[in-house]
Amino acid sequence: MIAELICAFIALYAAVRIIAEKNTLRKLNFLNILNFAIAGLLALLIPHPLGILLAVAYFVGGTLESNAIASTIAKRKEKPDD
Repeated sequence: MIAELICAFIALYAAVRIIAEKNTLRKLNFLNILNFAIAGLLALLIPHPLGILLAVAYFVGGTLESNAIASTIAKRKEKPDD
């Protein structure tokens, strides 16, 4: 019960920071934290072995999404504006 509450608090904090943060690159850090917290909640709240697979799939998908966004932003910063 305490682990679920801690994960929920971390997810809520990360969500608030994502909304409040102006810098897009800093938002990505909190997006990764949010993905960790949600994956943890999924693993803790679904008492079935497939719950762990669901948590892993969610985490991997969220990480790939964050990396793709960061890569796109980095490429945009390398190119001069036309």
